Amino acid sequence: MLDIETINKKYLDLIGSAESTEKLDNIRLEAIGKKGEVTLLMRSLGNMEHQERLHVSPLLNNLKKNIEEALLARKENLKEEEIKLSMNNEWLDLSQDSREINKGSIHPVSRVTEEIISIFADLGFSVAEGPQIESDWYNFDALNIPPDHPARQEFDTFYVDGGKQIKEGSVPNVLRTHTSPVQIRFMEENGVPCKIIAPGRVFRSDYDLTHTPMFHQVEGLAIGEKISMANLKWVLVEFCKAFFELEDLDLRFRASHFPFTEPSAEVDIRCSWSDNKLVIGKGDDWLEILGSGMVHPKVLEAAGVDSEKYQGFAFGMGIDRLAMLKYGIPDLRSFFENDLRWLEHYSFSPESSPNLYDKLSG
Repeated sequence: MLDIETINKKYLDLIGSAESTEKLDNIRLEAIGKKGEVTLLMRSLGNMEHQERLHVSPLLNNLKKNIEEALLARKENLKEEEIKLSMNNEWLDLSQDSREINKGSIHPVSRVTEEIISIFADLGFSVAEGPQIESDWYNFDALNIPPDHPARQEFDTFYVDGGKQIKEGSVPNVLRTHTSPVQIRFMEENGVPCKIIAPGRVFRSDYDLTHTPMFHQVEGLAIGEKISMANLKWVLVEFCKAFFELEDLDLRFRASHFPFTEPSAEVDIRCSWSDNKLVIGKGDDWLEILGSGMVHPKVLEAAGVDSEKYQGFAFGMGIDRLAMLKYGIPDLRSFFENDLRWLEHYSFSPESSPNLYDKLSG
């Protein structure tokens, strides 16, 4: 005779003492799994006499039901206990200050680029862009740079092979050495008069404290019928005053030579050195900051502009160098080494960064 009460008590006791859902699952398999004790008893009903089966069958069904209900109830209890344990061990103090979140910051090059664009926007200049891989024609020939010029040698310029055709009869084969090609492209596509600046990446084969293979420049161009060197000087003085945040400063224009301008001038800014620190705007020393001049007639003609009717000025300056001068950064190579400590020291918060669109929406 089956002792169903004993079996029922055995499994209810095991279920009640189970300390984890894993142990509970093992008890379930032992009792009502495919090869469990209760399952095998129910399969034996087919071998019993009819009267015995009528008596035993309801008892086994109740046994299985009791075990299933006990398993479900114990499983819920174990889940609640696990939640309570987790809450006790992993509690959150809502009154505690939130964890500090690291925010992104503005790189000095991006900051200075925005400053330059904003200042020249106030002076009436718009921004123009062009490809970083240029044809030999746009990068050199159109800018009146002769075939034997040192800048065209491989020790100074990066040459590349193949690519999409830029101009009929030529292929892009130079990583641009300046953003001056943008001036040619703009005049070809939009004509003159015009007032533009062209900021962007440029590439030259050089690497030391003040030179890197990739750096940033901004070129400026103003073309009209009555533009002179006086206009060039006024624009550069006003830019330097705004950029270095000085009410008055001295610029010195020295005669120089560039293939794409005639006459040409290098521009120095008055400065001094105090305790090994550069001070812009006062002192007895001078520091070169940019090159400039009146656009050469051959450059205008290469862009399809009538050089008898129009003339204008152009200038070029290094964005990275301006950032070094304004914010006291000693080594140009540090701009591109991705040192987090350097970035945290010299970067700017987005809230404090000037934005060209602030003026447009103000």
